[in-house]
Amino acid sequence: MSNAQSEQPGGFVNPGLGLPSPAPSSASTGSSPNLPHPRSRSLQSGSRKEEMVRRYVEDRLLQISRRYVKKFGDPDVGSDIIGYKTFSEVARDLDTVINVLWLSATPELQIPFLLKLASDLTQYVRSFPPAPKASFEVLGKLDHCFASLLSGQDISSGEPLPGFERGLRAGMSTTDMVRCRSLVEQTRVLMVEVLSGVPEDEDDEDDADDESDDDNIDESDGPASSVRDASMAWDIDEDMMHLDAARIYENTIVQLGGRLGDPLGAINMTED
Repeated sequence: MSNAQSEQPGGFVNPGLGLPSPAPSSASTGSSPNLPHPRSRSLQSGSRKEEMVRRYVEDRLLQISRRYVKKFGDPDVGSDIIGYKTFSEVARDLDTVINVLWLSATPELQIPFLLKLASDLTQYVRSFPPAPKASFEVLGKLDHCFASLLSGQDISSGEPLPGFERGLRAGMSTTDMVRCRSLVEQTRVLMVEVLSGVPEDEDDEDDADDESDDDNIDESDGPASSVRDASMAWDIDEDMMHLDAARIYENTIVQLGGRLGDPLGAINMTED
């Protein structure tokens, strides 16, 4: 690799540091959610390479925050900043940061920044109309990253992660794990609310009305039967959404259960 600096997509500068473009590449094998394969070795603590990645991630997260604030027309944000219009736009920018962090293969960078990113996501996602595909994709990547960092190996391929040569002590501290579990629980509840699109009490009222209407429908009645079929199709879509929401951070919860001594919680998560 040449030592000459080159500008990479997304504004990422690669001065010959073994960190190519953050775009997804031949990711880890198995069901890994399109993450780039990490470096073979972690970046040395305090090195120029590590500082470069740290600055890049900090700048990108700050830019995402500014674009989010600009969405609300805040005049204090620079006029050249374009506010987000959809959560899919936010998810694309978060995805880039996740890829760079995973590529760095450096737990000292990955753990604090991924936890911050996951926390920021809970604020961003509630401020836009529901975007299930984009939401599940970015959450799937976070789940893979957290679960792998908790186990010290890629959860899809079983490949040991760089930085864990001396065991799991290079990974999350107990404080990190407690924070991660809180974020996981908060996100799961939040996503059900966001993707449902209506408050829970309104759902209950709608269900009661539907049951009342069903009692008055004659299945032999053509038009009424069509209405019933449409209602059943909607219920199936709603059930699928809740099933997908129930799988949010499922791998992370299993790993947290094992690390924090809460196997019952991990088993319940798997059953759900």
